[in-house]
Parts: sequence; structure tokens; C-alpha cells
Amino acid sequence: MSNIPEDESQPPLEEAIAAPLEAAPPAALEPATQDGPLDILPPVSAEPPIFHTIAHTTVQAIAPPEPPPARIPHLGHFFLMLLLLALGFIGAIVAMLIALHFHLYGVSTLDATKTEIHYQLGSEGLGYLFTLVLCLIVFPLLWHKSFFSGVQWNGATAFRLRWGLVGAAVVCLLLALLNSVVLPGPSHAPIEDIIREPGAAWLLFAFGVTFAPFFEELIFRGFLLPSLCTAYDWCVEKMYDTPRRPLAEDGHPQWSFAAMAVAAVVTSIPFAALHAAQTGYSIGPFVLLVGVSVVLCGVRLWTRSLASSTLVHASYNFMLFTIMLIGTHGFRHMDKM
Repeated sequence: MSNIPEDESQPPLEEAIAAPLEAAPPAALEPATQDGPLDILPPVSAEPPIFHTIAHTTVQAIAPPEPPPARIPHLGHFFLMLLLLALGFIGAIVAMLIALHFHLYGVSTLDATKTEIHYQLGSEGLGYLFTLVLCLIVFPLLWHKSFFSGVQWNGATAFRLRWGLVGAAVVCLLLALLNSVVLPGPSHAPIEDIIREPGAAWLLFAFGVTFAPFFEELIFRGFLLPSLCTAYDWCVEKMYDTPRRPLAEDGHPQWSFAAMAVAAVVTSIPFAALHAAQTGYSIGPFVLLVGVSVVLCGVRLWTRSLASSTLVHASYNFMLFTIMLIGTHGFRHMDKM
């Protein structure tokens, strides 16, 4: 019991506490605004949804870089050409067997064809022609360009440089004359047995300045030489991690000097070996043919024109046969060779 006298005019304690709450207006019970005393409290953010989408956002995929264009022709193309060459000569053999069946030119045995000029040149010419037809069909499908564009034929370049190219053929002829003095060939070459047949020299003359230079250049300077150049530069790029050399304006490779030098020598060895049987495998003619082939490779690489090296090759053969023609009085006295 309190000694303080109670003031009957004042309300009890519980009523005094509850009174302000009851008397406060509804606005006083609302949360404090930024101007209120509770603005120091951090705002409460709602929990983000578990699954949500990004609206109005375009995602662009990054495409991988395109591979650089293939350098043509490469070694794969060269081996494909060899396959087509084998198929072409299989067709030529079939044609020769058909000719034997009908005793064409009086020949009825395979042994007789080895020294019969019509069968020798005919089978070789047909083999080349069949191969060319196959190449004209197959390689444009792989290269997406014409066959002669793919091997850099460039006939206009050869025509523009024709007199200089004939001069290069004269250089090859001088090499042949020098070789005949320093490293003379055999006294009797197997090819002489074929030339001495009636009319054989004229047929060989015509074949040697048309079919032979065209197809030999196509095989060795059109496919093998550029393939080896590309293979050399590719190996250097992979071994030393060097950047790839850019392509020329015509889309063909630009090779390093080392690649061209090595490829020219390597190409010349099988080229000389191809003719070794005709000269009795003599070292003198073999060295000469290697030198002539190096000149032809240089012309092909310098002019970037297969037609240019073909013109040099055909002109060189023409000069050799012309000298033979004069020396034998029109191929009538073959013993004076």
C-alpha cells in the first residue's frame, strides 16, 4: 500500500500507457519514411526467383575461324594424279592388246611391240591422253576451278615471254653440247635401235616436240614440283611455328626460296631417271637431264607458268632433233649420228 495519496483525477498506470496508443492517429502507426527516424534501417529486398529469364537479350554465337584455303596442288593431289596415270596406262594396254589381236602394223606378239615404234609411241600417247581426260574430270571437282588454272598453265605469260623462253632452250642446248664433251654418252644407246626403223625418226620427232614435253611438264612441273614446294614450307611452319605464307593474287601459294631450290633438285632426279633407259643408264646423259630439269623448274617457278616450261622443253627437243635431222641428211643416214 503506497503512502503517496492517490490522485483520483489521474487514470491508473495501465490506462496511461495504453492511452497514447489508442489516441494516436492511424498515420502514426505506419512505417517510417526516408524523412522519418527509421531511415537508417537497410531496405529489405525480396528473394530472387529460382528460375528466371533474361528478357530482350540477343545471344550471338561466336563462329570458329574459317580454315585457310588449301594450297594446290599438294602431295595428296600428286598421288591422286599418279593413280589416274596408272588407270590411263591400263586403258592404253587394253587398246594395245586389241591392236595385237588384229595384227596392226603386222605385229602379233608382245615381244615384237618392244621395238615397234607405232606401239611404243602409240601406247605412251594413249596412256597420256586417257590420264588427261581423267584429270579434266576429277580435279575441277576438288579444286573448284578449271584444271589448267589449278596447275598454273598461264598460256598468255608464255606467249608474252616466248623469245626469252626460246633463249632458255638455247641454254639447255649449250649444256647438252658441253656435256657431250665432258661426259660423253654411250657409243650405242637403246633408243638408236628404234630410231633406225623406217619412219621412226619422224614419228619420234613429232612426238618429242608435242606429246612428250606437254605431259612430262604436267607431271613433273605441274604436280610434283609445286607439291614438294608446299610440303617443304608446311614442314617448316610446323617445326618452327612460323606463320603461313600468304597466297598470291591468283590464289596459288608463294613459296620460300629454300623450298623452291630443294624441290627443283628433288624433282629433277626422277625426271632424269625416266629417260635413263633410253640412254643405257649412262651417267653423262643422266647428269645432263638433271641440269636441264633444273632449268625447266626455274622457268616454271620464275614465270609461275607451266606453259612457259613446256615451251622451253619443246624448243629444246626441237633443237636436238633439228641437229639430228641435219646431221643425218633428213634421217636417211642414221649411221652418221
